[in-house]
Parts: sequence; structure tokens; C-alpha cells
Amino acid sequence: MNKRDSNKLSENSQKDKVENGITEYNEYIINLSHNPKNWGEPPKEEISVSQSYTGPCGDTIQFFFKINGKIIEKANFISDGCIACIATASQTTLLIESHSLDYAKTLKPEDIDEGLKGLPEDHKHCTELAVRTLQRAINKYESQRDN
Repeated sequence: MNKRDSNKLSENSQKDKVENGITEYNEYIINLSHNPKNWGEPPKEEISVSQSYTGPCGDTIQFFFKINGKIIEKANFISDGCIACIATASQTTLLIESHSLDYAKTLKPEDIDEGLKGLPEDHKHCTELAVRTLQRAINKYESQRDN
């Protein structure tokens, strides 16, 4: 194989990876990752607790919650992760916003996956990352209130 053919094969391979990577996600996940709900760090005075966590895959989610009493009034996030990670974090905020801390504590990875209408198997770990970050944020908030 000459260099030109090798380069063409490499280009096509990269193109296939990009195209196949996107087609393995449903339309809801693609839309949510490109237009995430609750993206961004809110002003400091609107944050009751923030927590970040980096998963084994190297992606990080950081949640910011405004909590009034035991109600999560507002939930925001930022992430340096992939399409699945961003969609998962966004879906998590949608599921917990305006709900109680007790409700948020019961959220399971399967609940997020169901809300996303199904992640590909090789990205379901993103829901675990979101739940771990959520639980750490709640624990941090509750321990701060106890002190």
C-alpha cells in the first residue's frame, strides 16, 4: 500500500469513527449534548454547594446546587466529558431540579438512562459518574449544615 492509499484509508477510518460515534446515540442525547439544559456555573451567591468528581474514564462532572430547606431549587453543571457525559449530567439536573434532597438521594443510574431513552452500553458508566457526583454533593451539603 502506498502512502497516498494509507492516508486515504486513515481519513476514511477517522470519518467512520466520527459518524458511527454520533449515530450510536439517539436524537434526544445528541440534542441534549449540543444544547445542554442547566449548563454553566451560576453566580457564587446562588450556589449552596458545588461538587466535582472525575470518573475512571477521565471525564469530570461538576454540579452546582441552590438548595432551599431540603429542596433543590436550581441545579447546574459543567463537564469536560464526551457527548454521553454532557447529556447525562444535563439529564440529571432535569430529574432533580425542584425536588427534595431525599428524592435526589434515591436517583439511580437506571433512572438517568431511562430519561435519556437509552445510552449505548459502552457509555452507561456516565450515569454512574453522575450519580456518584450527585451523592457526593448531597453528602457535602448535609455535612456543612451539620457543622
